[in-house]
Amino acid sequence: MSTNFKLKKREQPKPEPPQEMSGSSMLIQALAREGVDVIFGYPGGAILPTYDEIYKTGIRHILARHEQGAIHAAEGYARVSGKPGVCVVTSGPGATNVVTGIADAMIDSLPLVVITGQVATTLIGTDAFQEADMIGITMPITKHSYQVRTIEDLPRIIKEAFHIATTGRPGPVLIDLPKDISLTTGLFNYDKEVHLPGYQPTVMPNRLQIRKLVEAVSQAKKPVILAGAGVLHGHAAQELLNMLSNNKFQSSIHCLDSEAFRRIMNYI
Repeated sequence: MSTNFKLKKREQPKPEPPQEMSGSSMLIQALAREGVDVIFGYPGGAILPTYDEIYKTGIRHILARHEQGAIHAAEGYARVSGKPGVCVVTSGPGATNVVTGIADAMIDSLPLVVITGQVATTLIGTDAFQEADMIGITMPITKHSYQVRTIEDLPRIIKEAFHIATTGRPGPVLIDLPKDISLTTGLFNYDKEVHLPGYQPTVMPNRLQIRKLVEAVSQAKKPVILAGAGVLHGHAAQELLNMLSNNKFQSSIHCLDSEAFRRIMNYI
């Protein structure tokens, strides 16, 4: 006896209908949707609307005693957790105090989303009190920098920022948030897919470059390996250990306080 079975299509979760809320509420809701559970920051006038919303959520806030401490703490969080670190500071001197940490995260390939307060959009470019051109300052030391000019763009910008920070070679992304955008209300729609035709990071290695590397190593009499954080970020500690065990390398290890490098150093 044969029986015909009809497979039911798996129902996809329906996207949530857009809700009207303020820009600061959108920001905190988006952070929660991105899985952010801790924020590092220092409050100030231009970013206070966002801080009012932080207290309404379950996201933990670590209050630093200086903005530079907050950005370096976010770096440390990203380094040990593998998740993007989030730093929130105010405009002007509060924003410029995080520049060193942003540059450091760029060099070390650490995923950060840095949110800086900014003066109202009507005052941008007028040398207003505590105004700083954070886009111009951070453009060379970030993967991308955004300045929110309309409430409609805010959900898209936040989603793109996390996507850019965590894909390809990780790095910092800055969101400059004017105070009036934080207070303006709009529809929060966070279900749209990220579409960035100009950002398609290369994740596959270049075979020609690998072949050249193999040839150079095979011809070297005393090859030296300089290994550092890239091995950890790429989860390649075991592969490095295998290479050291199968070949006679003189290794110079840039040591980090991690179990992976302790194993390698013990072998050496």
